[in-house]
Amino acid sequence: MRYFCTSFFYNIVPNLISCYIYFIMNMKNFAVCFNPNVAHSVEVKDKLLKILTLKGICAEAIDIDGLRDGFDFAFVIGGDGTILKTARFYAKYQTPVFGINLGRLGFLSQSSKEEIEKSVDKILEGKFVIEERIMLSYNGFTALNDFVLKCSSMGRTSKFILKINSNPVCKYLADGIIISTPTGSTAYGLSAGGPVLTPSLEAFVIVPICPHTLTARPLVISDSEKITVCVDEAKEYFLYADGQETVVFNKEINIEKSEFKVKLALLENSDFYSVLSDKLHWGVPLKYNY
Repeated sequence: MRYFCTSFFYNIVPNLISCYIYFIMNMKNFAVCFNPNVAHSVEVKDKLLKILTLKGICAEAIDIDGLRDGFDFAFVIGGDGTILKTARFYAKYQTPVFGINLGRLGFLSQSSKEEIEKSVDKILEGKFVIEERIMLSYNGFTALNDFVLKCSSMGRTSKFILKINSNPVCKYLADGIIISTPTGSTAYGLSAGGPVLTPSLEAFVIVPICPHTLTARPLVISDSEKITVCVDEAKEYFLYADGQETVVFNKEINIEKSEFKVKLALLENSDFYSVLSDKLHWGVPLKYNY
């Protein structure tokens, strides 16, 4: 029996070992975070609580407008917006977050509502990994996807001066600027013509929105760089954090990597490129009807 235990723990995948030990030693209190404004979220929340209770797991339901600390693991029910808000909150507490999709795309989620019990079993068996994702930071505000800078005068282009580490890089005449993390590179930045970055990269993407020049192209920089964007002092500008929080600023804004990282719980054998193919239909040939 002793030989079997030793052999088992030394021959399984190292990531699974660390996750299993982390679970056994630390995960006692579970949060079930849900967005009551998302269709079927209350129904799925009740179903998940029942599953966890039957398995002897202590869990508490929390509305995303009343998030609080004190949990070792958080299930999140909703769309990507719900997951973004919850993940930002729990990043400072190093609490792993696991998404259950009820939205349209669900790029950050790992489970559908039909697969909840199967996903819970995998979590409880330690068949998951914790993937850390970098965030952006500005004056106490953080973003897991992106910061978007735009003028308050809708429908008008603006002048932006980009500096990196206080060194001038370029000037943009554009509708705005997107500063994205690798996680957010598949969101607004991709729609604006930016590249897709694998989540493990330690980099940021700077994408001008509808620039009035053919030479303005997305820029990928190290996450250790400090980004400054200068604007027309006579106008008022908005910074949107993950499209959810808004900050008013003028003259200039300084953005850098957050000291906190989001911990996403991903099921065993989860693959970023498969997600690209399945959810964004990346590289899938179009079907034409003639």
